[in-house]
Amino acid sequence: MPKNISWRKLVQNFQKLNFEGPYSGGKHLFMKKDSLKLHIPSKHKGDASVGLVNEILRQAGINKKEWDKL
Repeated sequence: MPKNISWRKLVQNFQKLNFEGPYSGGKHLFMKKDSLKLHIPSKHKGDASVGLVNEILRQAGINKKEWDKL
């Protein structure tokens, strides 16, 4: 089960899953993998909450068990 996570750890985990970035793009940062563009929270907002992590994982099509292994 995902839990609150620091911005740095969030980015590192997505990089382990072969996402590129983060890139700036208007109001939000994003990471890319092939044609998938995934918006991530600002690093200045503190830790990402459980609900936000779950939503990002859902949008990316990442299984929670796979995420927990990182």
